Amino acid sequence: MSGQDAYIALMCSLPGSERLFVAKQPPLSRIRLDRRLTALTPEDAKALHVLEHALSWSAYDMDVTDAQAIQRCRQSLHDIPQPSLRKLFIERMEMRSAVAALRLRNRGEPVPSGSFGVGRWSRHIPANWGDPTFRLERPMPWLKEAHQLLDDEDPLGLERLLLSVSHTQLKRHAARHLFDFEAIAIYVLIWNIFDRWGQSSAAEAAKRFEKLAQQAMADVADIDFEGASA
Repeated sequence: MSGQDAYIALMCSLPGSERLFVAKQPPLSRIRLDRRLTALTPEDAKALHVLEHALSWSAYDMDVTDAQAIQRCRQSLHDIPQPSLRKLFIERMEMRSAVAALRLRNRGEPVPSGSFGVGRWSRHIPANWGDPTFRLERPMPWLKEAHQLLDDEDPLGLERLLLSVSHTQLKRHAARHLFDFEAIAIYVLIWNIFDRWGQSSAAEAAKRFEKLAQQAMADVADIDFEGASA
């Protein structure tokens, strides 16, 4: 089977997914997905690994500085030869740079000196630090809602918004690719979004359950049971 035929067969074997936020988990397990990805050439497998690793915040240690993270992202660009995936990568990093700036400002941090983050807006953001959306409401219309969710201290709402924006971006890129490596890479990135939301929802549900359980126990403790013996 030729390389192109193998990629066509691979894409045809990957199941579709339900709507984001409706599905409780990705359409197939990571083990099954990785088994299918063995059809990739070594060069494409390396590019996909770099792309996934660079876009996964869980791959960054807590002690990694912003400068180190930015340097890692720039290095990653050299290991992603496909122009469309490089464009997708930069687009996602611009989004994350804006979100990182929102978080810093929300914590009361001063205006960064020089540039900040990755992409076109690295100097624009510090120059417009006092504006709620850094004057990026046209290229990033979701920033206004993200700013409000941060103010409201709604981390799950912010997570949902950012995953939704990322999902929309990826679906737009996916429309330009059908059975090539780029289509496979975009499928994997979308899989990661479904997996991230499933984990976020589960974690939040666990927190809500624990809170309700504690409240229920507190309510029971306050009940004066008539005739109860000490």
